[in-house]
Amino acid sequence: MEPAEGLDPAIRRVQQADRLRELVDRLLESGTVQGERLRAAGVADGRDVGLADLPRLPLIEKRDLWDHYPFGLRVADAADIVCVHGSSGTGGRPTLIPYTAGDIDVWSQVMARALAGAGATRQSTVHCAYGYGLFTGGLGVHHGGLRLGATVVPASSGMTERQVRLILDLRPDILCCTPSYAITLAEALRGRPTSLRAGLFGAEPWTDELRAQIEAGLGIRALDIYGLSEIIGPGVAAESLDSGGMLNVAEDHFFPEVIGRDGLPVADGTAGELVFTTLTKTGMPLLRYRTGDIARLAGPVDGSARTVRRMSKLLGRRDDMLVVRGVNVFPTEIESVLLADARLSPYYLIVEDRRDPARAELRVYCESGQDLSAEIAGRLRERLGIGCRVIVLPPGSVPRSETGKAKRLARWADESDIAKTGLPAVPGHGTAGSELPN
Repeated sequence: MEPAEGLDPAIRRVQQADRLRELVDRLLESGTVQGERLRAAGVADGRDVGLADLPRLPLIEKRDLWDHYPFGLRVADAADIVCVHGSSGTGGRPTLIPYTAGDIDVWSQVMARALAGAGATRQSTVHCAYGYGLFTGGLGVHHGGLRLGATVVPASSGMTERQVRLILDLRPDILCCTPSYAITLAEALRGRPTSLRAGLFGAEPWTDELRAQIEAGLGIRALDIYGLSEIIGPGVAAESLDSGGMLNVAEDHFFPEVIGRDGLPVADGTAGELVFTTLTKTGMPLLRYRTGDIARLAGPVDGSARTVRRMSKLLGRRDDMLVVRGVNVFPTEIESVLLADARLSPYYLIVEDRRDPARAELRVYCESGQDLSAEIAGRLRERLGIGCRVIVLPPGSVPRSETGKAKRLARWADESDIAKTGLPAVPGHGTAGSELPN
């Protein structure tokens, strides 16, 4: 365990407050929109701000990054930028993040912590099946593994048969990839024993039910890891072998808040939107960035040597929440029901069908060798409080993805959206449950 993880919380609070003041000063001097908003909020100097003042400071969100594309929020000099990462963003609008050498050092540090928390050591071999490139997953794990002194196998994503051969031949003990791809690897390994002991799986929300399937299929401990390129990449928070099912937040670098719909902080244990402040980032630091991710915060495990705060597994995303006939539904709630039934495969697609605006319908496509549509529809109604149409297809029917994140949610507004999913709108079988009332 890194010493920073076991720091006395009172000492850490002083450190965080000092770093917050330094951040505010950098933003005020930058001439960017964040500095302008701070001045508009009455902040003229970092000494005016303490941790307790955060709720009155302005929030920033992804739209601000789009509006100032590509580097309008950059604070560091262009000459100090050593690399750029990012993502396509919602609707294909790009989000690009400039990194300084100092940012890469912080990223390496927090990712090394995450790997160590999963049991990795200098003697470990880490098989990294996250994609390499603008996406932060592959290189984030790579930086952390090198920092830890482990051997990293940069397998990247896809080419599953080659991945299987590398796992069997190089005998890694740590696996890093998306949870959906971990299931694909488990199926491709076909029960053959491996040297894997633990895995860090992230980049998409996943449930404890999927955790159980990964652990059974690969014979490992499956741990969650969280991050986003706007903040640093993977390593912002990570589950460890002793964290009680929650993720340790690297809060000496990334100060966490959870806010409600009114924008105000909520109590520990209450679900809300995650907000992070990058206390030490220098390339493009962000003050109170709205992630769009829904989670809960909690203190450390009682009696643990780690004193950092923890966050829950993601409950979903603000923009993924479905409102169907007045009921709020997160896709993870549906996954919990589906993956609790061993007769269903772990592949599924949720469709919010709004082709008829007067009667929105929730569809769930899943796979089984049996027609379980009526039974699953009943269970979903008990869990969600609304009826939905369950379509059970033969195994192998739901599209797979070997690269990137699994597509678990689609929205149909017109007929053209149906073709994009590759699934039937009204199949000739397995549609029981479609007429269930609210």
